[in-house]
Amino acid sequence: MCLTGVDYFSTLGYQPGIAALAAGALSPIATTVLVLLTLAGALPVYRRVAVESPHGEGSIAMLERLLTWWAAKLVVLVLLGFVATDFMITITLSSADATAHLLENPYAPDFLRGRNLLITLVLLGLLGAVFLRGFTEAIGVAVVLVGIYLLVNVVVVTTAVWHVFTTPMMVRDWWDLLTTQHANPLVMVAVALVIFPKLALGLSGFETGVLVMPLIVDGRGADEHRPARRIRGTHRLLTTAAVIMSVFLILSSFTTIALIPEQDFEPGGPANGRALAYLAHRYLGNVFGTVYDVSTICILWFAGASAMAGLLNVVPRYLPRYGMAPEWSRAIRPLVLVFTGIAFLVTIGFDASVDAQGGAYATGVLVLILSAAFAATLAVHRRGNRRATWAFGIITVVLGYTTVTNIVERPEGVQIAIVFILAILAASLLSRIHRSLELRATEVRLDPLARQLLAEATSDGEVHILANEPNARDEAEYREKGRSLREVHHLGERTPTLFLEVTLVDTSEFAAPLDVVGERRFGCRILKVRSPTVPNTVAAVLLHLRDRTGKRPHVYFNWTEGSPLLQRVKFLAFGVGEIAPVTREVLRRAEPDPVRRPIVHVA
Repeated sequence: MCLTGVDYFSTLGYQPGIAALAAGALSPIATTVLVLLTLAGALPVYRRVAVESPHGEGSIAMLERLLTWWAAKLVVLVLLGFVATDFMITITLSSADATAHLLENPYAPDFLRGRNLLITLVLLGLLGAVFLRGFTEAIGVAVVLVGIYLLVNVVVVTTAVWHVFTTPMMVRDWWDLLTTQHANPLVMVAVALVIFPKLALGLSGFETGVLVMPLIVDGRGADEHRPARRIRGTHRLLTTAAVIMSVFLILSSFTTIALIPEQDFEPGGPANGRALAYLAHRYLGNVFGTVYDVSTICILWFAGASAMAGLLNVVPRYLPRYGMAPEWSRAIRPLVLVFTGIAFLVTIGFDASVDAQGGAYATGVLVLILSAAFAATLAVHRRGNRRATWAFGIITVVLGYTTVTNIVERPEGVQIAIVFILAILAASLLSRIHRSLELRATEVRLDPLARQLLAEATSDGEVHILANEPNARDEAEYREKGRSLREVHHLGERTPTLFLEVTLVDTSEFAAPLDVVGERRFGCRILKVRSPTVPNTVAAVLLHLRDRTGKRPHVYFNWTEGSPLLQRVKFLAFGVGEIAPVTREVLRRAEPDPVRRPIVHVA
């Protein structure tokens, strides 16, 4: 829970101040609406995600499984853009708020005043340096940081509550201000419903909660495919974190709006981005306030580390597997340099302002939770659970409203997300084109009959492969294909041959293991394989046959009619097109030695 809480609980460092700035006197009511959304919306959704994805894949993997073909890949790429927004803004916003806590401390050196941007960039650089040396999320460190942070927040919030209720005038002043601005209670609720999306910060902790599921003990001898105890443990984790945070949010929003003058929340004010720290210094003295600041700075910095670790975990999980990133993107250090550079640019763009980044953070968080709710709705619908479908459907609609409202009110969040999405799409397309001529086979396996047919077909010492596009697969098809290829390539009638057939499956996949199945059909020897692409599969099978037999295979094609450019586009999108020249090029790249390279014949 503490590993999750590094991200989730750390938002107490800036959430109350952002809430007061966004909602004013309505902050406690708007925060209550947010808490209701958390407990009745986000929590049930991610409890379902834990059931559907018990091995830590998260909601994105759920959508990937529920959708098919290129639609699944496109949805994942778009969501990765919002993941990048969420985690990247977590890094930059947390560092900016850590800077605010540092500079507002009365013991901070004078020469640091006014250097928010520089200090934030230094913190980001230190974060990147840690990962360049090698970083493993230390649960022990997270427990210490979160434990101390929650403890000092209990002290501050309890003290603030005591001051509020021992000074009734403060409560009356707040209530008078609230009723003056909004005389009708229904109007208060309506305005709070409009405002609360601005406060939806930190809920990405729920996504982190399901990502850490593999760390939860699921019991000795438990079935790995049905880890019931792990799921129950995750449910307790999510529920406990949500209840703790909900109590803190309601109490902190009420006490900060009652005890802190409105002008102190404004940009440049002493409570801007650090409302609880302001109360700690005011009511518990600068020594305890400094302890609070140090604790907050540490957990905010570690929240940035948690977000960086999240990026380093999510991006290599999808893009290289899709062929939409080079293989070096699986390595940690190059990605750290890329993400640190992006964090620098974002921080400079927002001038290290906590308030300015709130909208972008909320957008990334809300889109992730919305996608999780939609995935949960689809999952229970496919299981035939009508009541749960309606419940999750309503949650999805509410989260959809929240997301759209936040985007309309603060469009900079979706603008940043669009930049990330376009960058990911462009890089993915270029990488997919660049890597399209790789073998794209993780493994080639021949079944027993395929091995027997191969032995029969190599009785004369050569391996002759007839490439065939399977259609009707009747006797006429094999007779005509065999006659045509033997005629144009001058193969003798007695030359032993093997037909090779590739049946296309999901062409949006990039790489897959190849299971070659043998078949006797109408007196022909046939090797069948299912794959997302034809020429790469043919090349991979030929190289495997060469290694197995010690002979250079010969493969025979007919030319495909049509424009070469159009055929190239068809290959990139659908894994087909002009097969012969692409097969030869894949072989050329995979086997640089012409003497060992399988021979491609086309006529």
